[in-house]
Amino acid sequence: MATMIRPPMLNADNVLAQKLSYFTRLSPDETAAVDQAADGLTRALPAKRDLIREGDPPHAVFLITAGWACRYKTLADGRRQIVAFLLPGDLCDVNNHVLRAMDHAIGALTPIQYVEIGHDRLSTLAQGSSRIGQALWWRMLVNVAVQREWTLNNGQRSALERIGHLFCELYYRLRCVGLTSGTGYAFPLTQNDLAEATGLTPVHVNRTLQEMRATGLIVLKERMLDIPDLELLEDTVLFNPDYLHLQEEGRRVLPERSDARIGR
Repeated sequence: MATMIRPPMLNADNVLAQKLSYFTRLSPDETAAVDQAADGLTRALPAKRDLIREGDPPHAVFLITAGWACRYKTLADGRRQIVAFLLPGDLCDVNNHVLRAMDHAIGALTPIQYVEIGHDRLSTLAQGSSRIGQALWWRMLVNVAVQREWTLNNGQRSALERIGHLFCELYYRLRCVGLTSGTGYAFPLTQNDLAEATGLTPVHVNRTLQEMRATGLIVLKERMLDIPDLELLEDTVLFNPDYLHLQEEGRRVLPERSDARIGR
């Protein structure tokens, strides 16, 4: 069962507004509206616990504010496939209210903090500003694009390309919310986590990581991952960040002073 901690003091720099700003520049009123929607009671969940299980009825949208989680599916014999990593600023299943039951589980890979946002509250937020509504749609479409890329990754790429491609993706996604330092970032995933996400065995993952270290593509030490030459790694693993859609035209359009019904 999740435990409660003090509600966060969210402001214009909260992770959701920061993530949405990669699609469009939010006005001060819009940023305040996003802050207010996300200004719920922060809950904490230990690692290796489920936020919601497959078969559970969805009751809210989860906003990850700290830590790493994942979407996953399991077979009857217990084998698990991680189908997505969820990072700070990620909304889990914006439109899950249309489902009677979850078709996958969401679990904490590390201790996480999250906020539950009611479906009505999120709908009001989207309806109150066309810009915010479009940004939320953008997030959903990016999630679908990432899923397509993961399918290609696990179906066609080599082990080194799969793992290196994932490292590049995580770098860009974490950079969106200010969680990188240079070309490095905190890396809490285990070799089993990587295996379950890439369709490889833990032994194969270990061998591939050793190869990447030996050739200087990565430095992985004490749960920190550094990419000494990002361009080299991208070229080596055939990584193209276009599917993350981080350079949308809307970011170059200055917002109006206030939009539609925000603040009215």
